[in-house]
Amino acid sequence: MNSVPEGIVEHILSQMSNARDIASCACVSKRWKDSVPFLPALYFPRGVFDGVSRADADAAISHMVSSAVRLEELVIYCPFSAASLASCLALRSRSLRRLELRMDSAADKMSGAEAAPGRLDAIGSAENLEALKLWGVSLNKSPKWGVLQRLRVLEIVGAAVRDNALKDAVQACPKLVELALLGCDGCSSVSIELDCLEKCRLDFLGSANSSLYLSSPRLVLLEVQGFSWIRVNERHCNVYKVDVGKLPDLEYLSLRGVQWTWNAISSVLQSGSEVKHLLMKIEFTGDLDTLQAFPQIDLVDFFNNHQKLQKFEIHGAMFAALCQKNSLKNLHSRFSIPCLEEVLITVRSPLNAEQKLNTLNSLVKYSVNLRKMVIQISKMRNCQDIADEFFREICKFKHMNHNIVHIE
Repeated sequence: MNSVPEGIVEHILSQMSNARDIASCACVSKRWKDSVPFLPALYFPRGVFDGVSRADADAAISHMVSSAVRLEELVIYCPFSAASLASCLALRSRSLRRLELRMDSAADKMSGAEAAPGRLDAIGSAENLEALKLWGVSLNKSPKWGVLQRLRVLEIVGAAVRDNALKDAVQACPKLVELALLGCDGCSSVSIELDCLEKCRLDFLGSANSSLYLSSPRLVLLEVQGFSWIRVNERHCNVYKVDVGKLPDLEYLSLRGVQWTWNAISSVLQSGSEVKHLLMKIEFTGDLDTLQAFPQIDLVDFFNNHQKLQKFEIHGAMFAALCQKNSLKNLHSRFSIPCLEEVLITVRSPLNAEQKLNTLNSLVKYSVNLRKMVIQISKMRNCQDIADEFFREICKFKHMNHNIVHIE
């Protein structure tokens, strides 16, 4: 190593982040010790200070952080005090970009009810943070972070939270692109309104009556667990992935948007197989900027997979998918739609008119409890003769089923 140029030595040693390894290397020579200021990352493992007093551990953390003048990433899993954290973040507030803290390791050795909020509030001084990950934090009170304008990634794992405290913590990070709240407990209502959010993962424990409201127009990935009531604002243009797990108690499901990938649509429909009220108002599938029509949906398979469906609102693209050439190929005399009572269908195009009329007839014929079918055709895009002919056929269909079918 003595023959290696200074810059190369600094580069090699800067690849380390484990605090114990760095401390060992700093003892080798003054030359190696002088490389510490160039460290971009520091990682303090959970047991790195076992057998060492709290004061000595805090002093060691503060000393190493103060020495690393270009520090961009700080990970602390070992016990630490609020004072040492505040000192470290104040020293490196300009350079620090990524921060990860394990709060539960500190909580078991701290005394006093105000200790946890003190550690959490200290994060507000790291105003240039771009990524923040917290383990085992207690969010019973709103953190005093101010506004973290540069924060793009927030992940909170295994937290005890309260509704208002969580809402305030998220609102303090208005530019979030990725949000993950995993294994969190204590919330009855979660409201997230972030204009820049693209990826959101939520996994909540506890109350069986918890609710989620999410308003993020740029959302492309959504994974949800633990909510009995979910509403995602319909302003979303493009949704690429949705993972909500199995939802056996879900009764109402509304899917809205301009463009969802077919995998995202299929995932949600499979998760809500027990749903009683389904609204489908998505216009296109496809990836990125490629807008595509829905693929063919087999009518028999669809209703066999949604046997508890009582009310079905179908808008444009979904209805067209149920009216493809082979969508009715599996119909047979024993097939029935047992629970369907109301259907609202928006027809956006007169194309494929014969198949659409066959599908309407099949819905009436096989829905043994159908009481009302509303057909909305006022927004039909094509106003040429083909549309007039299709409208006449719809009127005949209504006349034959006048007790059930209504035209709007």
